[in-house]
Amino acid sequence: MKAIDPVIDVDLDAYVDGQLDVARRIQVETFLSENPIIAAKVMADLSMRGELRLALASESAFGRPETRDAARRLERGLAYGRFLHSVQRIAAVGILVAAGWIAHTSFGAFTATEVAASVPAPAYVEDAVRAYQTALLRQSVPSQTVAGYKPEDIRAATAIVMPQLPDDWAITDVQIFPSEFGPSVEMAIKTAQGKPLSLFAVRPGGFAVLPVHHVALHSAEAAYWQIGDVAYALVAGDRDINLDVAADNLARTLY
Repeated sequence: MKAIDPVIDVDLDAYVDGQLDVARRIQVETFLSENPIIAAKVMADLSMRGELRLALASESAFGRPETRDAARRLERGLAYGRFLHSVQRIAAVGILVAAGWIAHTSFGAFTATEVAASVPAPAYVEDAVRAYQTALLRQSVPSQTVAGYKPEDIRAATAIVMPQLPDDWAITDVQIFPSEFGPSVEMAIKTAQGKPLSLFAVRPGGFAVLPVHHVALHSAEAAYWQIGDVAYALVAGDRDINLDVAADNLARTLY
């Protein structure tokens, strides 16, 4: 017979003290049969309780009154100890609830910032960060520079419209990667200050209009947005760059 309600310390204490009804006692014994470590502790408590009761029940002339008095005090102490343990657990829960209420009323409801939001960023943002890190690795190896980037060629090949970049940004590499819903584009960029950026564009498989959001991921910062069936992510490893403003300016060029 399996217990419907979970067996807690209060049930175990009541079991030792013989204060459970038959049904609950069977449930506790079933629980103990499945938890030998807890059962050993309960059996030790039962043994001590039995010895104490035997000492108290003995009315032999050889029994010393002070021994019986000590046994009674010990028995009361055991019962009081279990009661105190239960009260302490209840009090601890009450303190936690009270502390949470005080914090709520004093500081307001806890909210997550956009960077540390509990809602995860879209999967393509992680792809964008990986592409950025790959681009950094490519830049560390001597290679040829990009010759004649043409956004119309990218659009014809991938059906992805690329944003218009600021005049003082320099394209250092352009790569096309496969993705679940078609090819994606990763563009390695350097700002006028020489800061490396990565502009990632992909078709995520759904239509949406999503404003610029910010997320920290894998030691990088990403600002991502979506217009129609194409999503974009601007990624940097330097927090000094205001990605949100830069991403918003790029998004405006697509309208």
